[in-house]
Amino acid sequence: MATSVRLRRLGITAVAAAGGSTLLLRDPSISTSDRGAAAPALDTLRHRIANANGVVPPRSAHRSALIASTAADPVDILVIGGGATGCGVALDAAARGLRVGLVEREDFASGTSSRSTKLIHGGVRYLEKAVFNLDYGQLKLVFHALKERKQLIDNAPHLCHALPCMTPCFGWFEVVYYWMGLKFYDLVAAGRLLHLSRYFSAQESVELFPTLAKKGNGRDLKGTVVYYDGQMNDSRVNVGLACTAAISGAAVLNHAEVISLHKDKTSGRIIGARIRDNLSVVRQQIRLYYQLKHLCNFHLKGEEFDTFAKIIVNAAGPFCDSVRKLADKDVQPMICPSSGVHIILPDYYSPEGMGLIVPKTKDGRVVFMLPWLGRTVAGTTDSDTIITMLPEPHEDEIQFILDAISDYLNVKVRRTDVLSAWSGIRPLATDPSAKNTESISRDHVVCEDFPGLLTITGGKWTTYRSMAEDTVDTAVKSAKLKPNNPCLTNYLRLIGGDGWEPSSFTVLAQEYMRMKRSFSGKVVPGVMDTAAAKHLSQAYGTLAKHVASIAQNENLGKRLAHGYPFLEAEVAYCARNEYCESAVDFIARRTRLAFLDTDAANRALPRVIEILASEHKWDKAKQNEEFQTAQRFLQTFKSTKNAQFHDGKHT
Repeated sequence: MATSVRLRRLGITAVAAAGGSTLLLRDPSISTSDRGAAAPALDTLRHRIANANGVVPPRSAHRSALIASTAADPVDILVIGGGATGCGVALDAAARGLRVGLVEREDFASGTSSRSTKLIHGGVRYLEKAVFNLDYGQLKLVFHALKERKQLIDNAPHLCHALPCMTPCFGWFEVVYYWMGLKFYDLVAAGRLLHLSRYFSAQESVELFPTLAKKGNGRDLKGTVVYYDGQMNDSRVNVGLACTAAISGAAVLNHAEVISLHKDKTSGRIIGARIRDNLSVVRQQIRLYYQLKHLCNFHLKGEEFDTFAKIIVNAAGPFCDSVRKLADKDVQPMICPSSGVHIILPDYYSPEGMGLIVPKTKDGRVVFMLPWLGRTVAGTTDSDTIITMLPEPHEDEIQFILDAISDYLNVKVRRTDVLSAWSGIRPLATDPSAKNTESISRDHVVCEDFPGLLTITGGKWTTYRSMAEDTVDTAVKSAKLKPNNPCLTNYLRLIGGDGWEPSSFTVLAQEYMRMKRSFSGKVVPGVMDTAAAKHLSQAYGTLAKHVASIAQNENLGKRLAHGYPFLEAEVAYCARNEYCESAVDFIARRTRLAFLDTDAANRALPRVIEILASEHKWDKAKQNEEFQTAQRFLQTFKSTKNAQFHDGKHT
């Protein structure tokens, strides 16, 4: 109870909306928040996040805080959706001193936010449109995205970094065109420039990127232009946002689903939500389910409770319309879903530290191939899709990516090399009052088409912070909230980022051992090798020492999968400190094993579940359920072994 009260004092987020229907399209102008006036509050918050030492309030405290809200004493903002935007809203609002709550039906980053391109980009294509169409609006979008690109890298330095990207040129006109265009990109970035772009000759290019073809479509390579954008570990940034919001005072609850909205009987304003906690199932019910499942259809349901808020923020990504339908089942849709497919290939397809961008394939699409977490990620597609909880890539989309990159490589591109393939749903936004589809935008939209329910959708990962700022600004105005501070997230590092340096991994390598149990049960020492130390440092920042300590002191230093640096200690740490509540949470979002190598994730599952069972006190029935759920999840990642295909030209 004391923890619950403390959370509420810190500023638990709740949802409140204002009357009337308003629509706001994002203004990409730079925020005018006065850092000087907010310096004391900012310093206090930074100190709290740094001193938390990775210890977040338990999930039960967040749940109690949400239950404690009443119609007479509501939270300020309730956020529905735990993706980048939702967690960004929760952090922004909590940092302003508002009472904030957040609920997520699955897990933080379980949807689009974990299935991105992994790029933090300013939008080179928007710049091209701005120049050729003389469109100042597009140019402002680029200015804005470049600002946010630099801010994101600064705020999560352990999880984000600059990445050089090579654009191959097979004609001298292409050399001049891309060199001038990317120099203009540098100019627009100005003080937020990561590194200057430059031209490399054909010979220099092949030395930097050994698998790059010297001939493409019958033409000789003339050279390449290399420019810089950012790259990130998307789901870990998202989890970092959730944990930072929790330490800042927000009540964040994953695996909690909104099943209905409450309206004031007099005004019709939305004042709260009915929430189902999908983790509150009684253990006896689970055992009963496994005893009776052959006799009847017995569906487990979690405990339900009410949360009240002054305004509710709908940040459910592709599922925004589902939330809006809770307010009005006949509401006009505002989401136009688009499918983006990515594949993972072995590391030898691309050199470490250099990506390949093909700005225009045969059908006009952009395809990239980038080093990511020791493997190569390639994509992406952009096609119409339906909205589903577990989107799956189609075989023709995988083949399209393989065909596209094969034109630019001197190695055989094989379907059998695909270690993992996944699909993400981009929630492209439309103005719900528009009469045609021309308003479909890749920019974000904030609208309040129901009193008390504010919807934020569209946009992209790079600009999540400013999307959250716009949303909270609108919520404050709409619900007449009284924040203690202006927006502080421009200057706020995520948990684990403050004090981190690229060399921090050396401390782990020098000071910690990886104690592990052999197959015979004997505890044997192991070296904290460079690969493991770098991985821990880059995944957890300054908190990596806590994971290393578990590996050393609790005999959990063994690797979970051969060829990957993920350690058993991470399972225990994430269960204790990152709200990791299921096996899928761990293999997909706390680590990226499912995305990197589906088959390796499958092999690691038994040990992951064993450790989580110890941490969460699962019985055998629950462990069996977790294993089956995780296997169904992995079946949607179309690696070579779980895909049905005829390889044809790629063998």
